[in-house]
Formats: sequence, structure tokens, C-alpha cells
Amino acid sequence: MDDKIAERIELFANLSVARGCGFAALAILTVALGLSATPIVSLQSAGYLFLLMSIILLLKASLAGTRSYKRTEVWIMLEPQERPSPIFAQVAIGEVLRRTYLKFARLAAMFSVLCLALAIIHSVMG
Repeated sequence: MDDKIAERIELFANLSVARGCGFAALAILTVALGLSATPIVSLQSAGYLFLLMSIILLLKASLAGTRSYKRTEVWIMLEPQERPSPIFAQVAIGEVLRRTYLKFARLAAMFSVLCLALAIIHSVMG
């Protein structure tokens, strides 16, 4: 497999996971805005929901290598002539998705910590 195909697999994995995380973040922000009359509860809710998102991404990362590459959005986005051989595709796509899920899990965890820390600061200050 050449570098161009590896880069496209990486790009498509990032697009796929980012899209899903973006929709989840939009839902979390909607909940937080709905609870904005009580800022502490709003921040706590967002923090716990981002934590749940991080846990789900960690689970997906742990299962990425066992999920059939043919059932991934990455495989669907690749042009037929770009698709690597089945044995290599399973390993390559699984590993790239695992790393991508972990990257976004860390980001969700950071948002969780930020929201929960802000809730604590807000409760102490106000």
C-alpha cells in the first residue's frame, strides 16, 4: 500500500469520527443550553455527557480491530481502486480507527474535565 492510500485512510477515519463526535457534541451543547437557567447543573450535565462520550469512544477503540473493515465508513469512502487487499485492510483500517477513536476520546475527556472544573469554580465563587 502506498503512502497516498494510507493518508486517505487516515483522512477518512478522522472525517468519520469527527462527524460522529460533532453530532454528539451538538446534542450535549443543546442539553447544556436547555439547562442554562441553572449554570452549575448545565456545566455538570455537559461534563458528564462528555465523559460518557469519551467512554464510548474508548470502547469503540478497543473493538476497532475486530470490526469488519467492510462495515466501516472509511472503507465506503475509499474509491474501489484505492482499497487495499482484505488482509491488509482489516489491520490498517482497524489500527487507524483505533488511534482516531483514542484521539477523540482524549479530546472529549478534556472537555469533560473543563466543564466539571468550571462547575466547581462556579459553585465555589457564586
